[in-house]
Amino acid sequence: MSIILLNHSKRHADADIENDGREPEMPMHSPALPMLHLMRLVSPSQPVGAFSYSRGLEWAVHAGRVTNEESCAGWVFGLLEHSYAALDGAIFWRMISALMRNDDAEFHRLNDWLGAGRESSELELEDRRMGESLLTLLSELGVERARSFALEQRATYPAAFAIAACHWNIEPVDALRGLMWSMVESQIMAAIRLVPLGHTAGQRILIAGAAKIERAVEKARRLNDDEIGNTAPALAMASAWHETQYSRLFRS
Repeated sequence: MSIILLNHSKRHADADIENDGREPEMPMHSPALPMLHLMRLVSPSQPVGAFSYSRGLEWAVHAGRVTNEESCAGWVFGLLEHSYAALDGAIFWRMISALMRNDDAEFHRLNDWLGAGRESSELELEDRRMGESLLTLLSELGVERARSFALEQRATYPAAFAIAACHWNIEPVDALRGLMWSMVESQIMAAIRLVPLGHTAGQRILIAGAAKIERAVEKARRLNDDEIGNTAPALAMASAWHETQYSRLFRS
């Protein structure tokens, strides 16, 4: 009897699939969807050209400042605390808030503020090119806000990331974590090629970085306006010196 019932149920399931023409889909309002969109946004396969940039790391390796796993971790985590959290993350947190209030004027002001914080032509170019690439992708995916913003402004990458996060209803703090993670992961991927680091060493740095990213997120959220700014002078100098470096793999 149980075999007959199982066969009957299977026939109905098969018939449902045949009648519908496709497998059952995740509900459009599933609570998992925003997190899945965030995973896609921070994926290295996202076509924004992040693999082309090292944010001064190439010069640091060339100059002997970063030579192994320990010094690489020190460099990356230093940038996380004194640049990513203190500048990008803090302004990104305000960008998300402005978008949620539909305050376009404030969002544009924050985008300009962040762009002005890039201390070398390479850092400015990296940020703009990645921002433009993400806005182009979002526009092609039907995100209207990205299309209109691309026509009005020279976008920073965090601004484009904020537009994507709001469009797909990603929780602001999760979006901030994702942005911090993508910046750290991009540095580790560059280090694997440059130092060179083994993939296992890279994973150890990423694992150690999880708690540091959480602290960076908390720092970015609590900074006052007059405390925001890049406090990593080595980044600015490394990027400027990289512009005249004789042999280069990366564009920054």
